[in-house]
This record gives sequence, structure tokens and C-alpha cells, in this order.
Amino acid sequence: MVHEVDAAGLAELRTPRDDLVRERAGEGPDHFVGDHGPFAVWERRLRVEPAGYDDRHRVVEEIGHRLAVGPWRPLFALPLRWALRHRKVPWWAPPDRLDVRACRILALLACVQVVDGYLGTVITQTIAFASSEFGRSDTAQGVTLAAVRLGIVVALAVVFLADRRGRRGLLVVTAVAAVATTAVGALSPDLWFLGGSQLVARGLTTGLGILIGVFAAEELPRGSRAYGVSVLTLAAALGAGMAVWVLPVADLDPAAWRIVYLVPLLAVPGLVAVGRHLPESRRFAANVGAGTPPAEQDAGRRRVERQRLLLLAAGAFLLLVFAAPASQFQNDFLKDDRGFSAAGISLFTVLTTTPAGIGVFVAGRLADTRGRRMVGAIGLLAGTALVVVGYHASGPAMWTATLFGGLLGSLTVALGVYGPELFSTANRARANGLIVTLGVAGSATGLLLVGTLSDRFGAYGPAFLVVAAGPVLAAVLVLRWFPETARVELETLNPGDASPPGPPASWGQPPVRGATK
Repeated sequence: MVHEVDAAGLAELRTPRDDLVRERAGEGPDHFVGDHGPFAVWERRLRVEPAGYDDRHRVVEEIGHRLAVGPWRPLFALPLRWALRHRKVPWWAPPDRLDVRACRILALLACVQVVDGYLGTVITQTIAFASSEFGRSDTAQGVTLAAVRLGIVVALAVVFLADRRGRRGLLVVTAVAAVATTAVGALSPDLWFLGGSQLVARGLTTGLGILIGVFAAEELPRGSRAYGVSVLTLAAALGAGMAVWVLPVADLDPAAWRIVYLVPLLAVPGLVAVGRHLPESRRFAANVGAGTPPAEQDAGRRRVERQRLLLLAAGAFLLLVFAAPASQFQNDFLKDDRGFSAAGISLFTVLTTTPAGIGVFVAGRLADTRGRRMVGAIGLLAGTALVVVGYHASGPAMWTATLFGGLLGSLTVALGVYGPELFSTANRARANGLIVTLGVAGSATGLLLVGTLSDRFGAYGPAFLVVAAGPVLAAVLVLRWFPETARVELETLNPGDASPPGPPASWGQPPVRGATK
């Protein structure tokens, strides 16, 4: 970059940056290297020459950098260029600046989360078409979707192992196993075989999602944990969107929906690569093998964690009584009640859910800067009301209500960080597994209720009015009893946990091959 500046402007350029990156003086004058920030490589040099008039200066600023986001780097190319030119913290940056380790881990977890998002929506997107091929009713769909939730037993086994053996290795193994068992669904001879294979696959997928959230919370700074959850949620939405993109193949043949189950096999090499680069969680490493606390202190901690577990589990149950059937039955509602084709369903889903990414991102930032509770409660109440309207409406009103229901409902992402925050490192994964188990019970309850009531009423709208009571009660719990955890260290929330060591120094390297100037 070339600048023509006066003395004040030159002084500003010669001041070490403290925005997206914090600099320190390097070797010699007008040379700066990274001291803290999300760059694996950062070096800045100035060449100052007289401009030839009015005491102004011509400054050539050369920046060698490599953002530590791995395969996501092209996504940041243009916004990063703007941010570096203007020496400001950009709006899309986390509230607390990430160091290179946290940034790299978040990027790798986001890659896995894309796969997890795809796997988690496969049965949702295809069950209406599978049921048509096998000649099954709405009630059979509801029973199948509810039975798939029993895979939570598999998820519990995964998370219990994670608290004993660590996050990294189990995360990669679980991801590959989830892809393989999902692919088995393509061989289904009937709806029950599909449900059985998805029971195992969804259990692994659920366990994988829990591990990703726990890993992120243990690595991100205190002021950016909800931001990390929002980024991972967007990555999961991208994966779910990919399943929607593939869904139109179901129009080619009554059995073509099976292709959707085979696509994730393409991700296996990438998952193996992530496993090679992902380190173990610093907080797990700091607390594994730690001595047992005094009995009185341990009893007090267990009592507090039991109370937190019951509170979060109740909230998850009440939310998912509504949210699970609202998501799972949408394709069937569009296909049978509104006459949409597979391509039409894909178009509707993409156009009405993509804007929800705005709400997800806003929710993460607001939850870190303003607090979790109010943001989450607004999402629960407003999102639920609009989704119910969408299941009663048709035409433009249905499109509008569904779009804004998803947009406002996405604010509930602010509540997703509570699970990893409110439990000690030794119990974090299993506690979140138990919360998800109660949430799955809520999902199964809602699916059975909506499936049965929709057959009885002949429409989905009245059924969703019944289960909408769940999120309303969840909002009461959030506002009345949930603690505020924004910008509080995990060790403060969980006394007795050992603090992790600081990340290793990784700054001041010269630019390397592939760095951007």
C-alpha cells in the first residue's frame, strides 16, 4: 500500500498497530512483527520518502501476512484487505481478539462442523421421499424420527469417553464413523432399516456436535465464546444447506434420495487431514489427572453442577418439543400440504433459511457484548410465534413468516454456549451429553405429538399451536433462573478447575511462501 501523508499521518503509520493484530517493534526502524492476533505470519515494513512538497511524505507500506484460518482463507481475502488498510477492528471480528492457536482451532472445528451439519439434516431432508417410496404415513414418519433420537445412547458413550480420553482423537474417529454409518442408509430396503441406521449415525453425529462445542469453549477467550458458537452454527448451517442443494436429485427417481446419504463420503480425506493438525484441548490437558479436590469442596461443586444440569436440560427439552418437529416436518408440510416439488422445497429452504445466518452472527456478538439471557429469550418468543404463523399460512405470508421466524429464532444461538460454560472440564462433555439427552426426549415428544395431531387434525398448524407452549416456558426459565456468563472465565464459573497454560509464542517469523502482501 502507498500512502501520501503529513507528519501526523507518518507518526500514525509508525505506531505499532493494536486492532485486528497487535504489533511490536521488529529488527531495525520501521519494521514491525506480530505480537498477538489471528495471523500465523505477520510482518510490516515502511519505506519513507519525501513527497516533494509541503513537508508531506510518500510511504510504501508492505505487509506480509497469513491468516490462520486454513481453507477458509479465500473467504476473508477482501474484507481483510479493507480492515488492514483502515487500521480498524472490522465488524466481523470477534469481540476479543483471537490468538493464532484459537483462530486455527476454530477454523478446523468449523470444517468438521460443516460435515456434522450435513449429517444432521440428511434424515430431515429425505424422509418424506423415503416414506413415499416405502408407502408410509405421517405417523410412521413421526415414529421413525422419534426412534432415531434413541441414538443419544451412542452420543453419551462418545462424550463419556471424551471426558476420560480427551477431545481431539475421539472427535476425528467419531466424525469418520458418522459418515460411514450415514452412507449405510443408502442401502435401506424399508423405512425401519433407514431409521435403524440413522439411529447409530445420528448418535455419532450428536456426539460429534457436542465435542465440537466443548472443544471451542475450552480454547476461545472469555469474550468470544458465544461468537465461536455462532461461527460454528453458521458452519453447520452451511453443511445443512449442502444437503438441501443435493436434494433435487430426489426428483430424478423415487429411489434417488439415497444419493444424499453417499455424498459425505467425499469428506473423509478432509476429516483425516483435520485430525493431523488439530491439537488436544489446553484445558483438558491442564486438568487431566488433576488431584481430587477436598470432599466438602467436591460435594459443593457437584451440587451446583446438578442444579445447572437440571436447569439447562429443562430448557433444552422445552425448546426442542417445538423446534424439532418444526424442522423435521417442514419438507412434508411443503410437499403434501402445499404441493412443492423437491426442487421447490430446496428453493424455499435456501431462500427462507439463508438470512437466518445474519441472526446467528448477530446473536453471537450480542451474547458476548450484551449478555446471553435477553437475546435468547427474544429468539424463543418471537421465533416461535412466526414459525407457527408460517405453518398456518400459504403463499407470500408463509414465505415471509418462515423467513422472519428463522431470522429471529436464530437468536437462540445465544443460549448454546451455556452448556460448555457451566460445567467443570472433567464433566463438561458428559454434562452436555445429558443435556442433549433431555433435549432429545423433548424432540421425540414433539415429533410424536405433531405427527399424531397432524394426522388427527388433517393439518400441521393446530399441532404446532399445542407444542408452542414449550419455547414460551423455556423463555420464562431463561429470564428467571439462567445465570449471566458473558465475559467470565471458565475457571471463575467452575472453581476448582486448573487454568490452562498460555499459548506458545508463534510470532515474529519472517514471511513464508504463500504469505499475502
